[in-house]
Amino acid sequence: MTKKNRRKNNSKAGLTFILGVGLVLIGLAALLVLTGEKNTTASQPASRSVTPMEVSYPAPELALQNVNGETESLIGYRDQVVLVNNWATWCPPCKAEIPTLESYYKAHTTDGFVIIGVEAGEPQNDVLKFVQESGMTYPVWIDLNGAALDAFNNENLPSSYVIDRKGIVRLAWVGEINREMLEKYVTLLLMEN
Repeated sequence: MTKKNRRKNNSKAGLTFILGVGLVLIGLAALLVLTGEKNTTASQPASRSVTPMEVSYPAPELALQNVNGETESLIGYRDQVVLVNNWATWCPPCKAEIPTLESYYKAHTTDGFVIIGVEAGEPQNDVLKFVQESGMTYPVWIDLNGAALDAFNNENLPSSYVIDRKGIVRLAWVGEINREMLEKYVTLLLMEN
């Protein structure tokens, strides 16, 4: 093989190598983007409320401390319609839905409705300060170990579950809730006996 042919072959090999590395990098970038989108609910602002999924299974036996350090349990809210809202102080869509949840809670608390906000992982003092500053009046529990996320088998924030008066989870949301969705779905459950 002549010197000229060797240079030509080396050139082709170098080009092939560079193209191969480029394709691998593009593939890795695409993989990171695709896998990163699975659990980014909390970091991306929600543009609209999502429709809840209708489900039917017994509510988990969940007991956590509230912001005042007292232990509370879902069983203590039997005979009420309960919306369990998993959220975090650092989550933009979680914070965005708080005024909507607060407004709906105040409008329907006399109908036997309660919201339990379960904060995912922040220290008690930080959560209490956030609750006071944001004007939340519904019960807020602190979940330092992810018990509520595990109990509902969902790691996304915000996520909400509506439990009927008999203790059956009837609705499940992942993403920000708006007033229209609450009125359309939760108000119907409030009218059931």
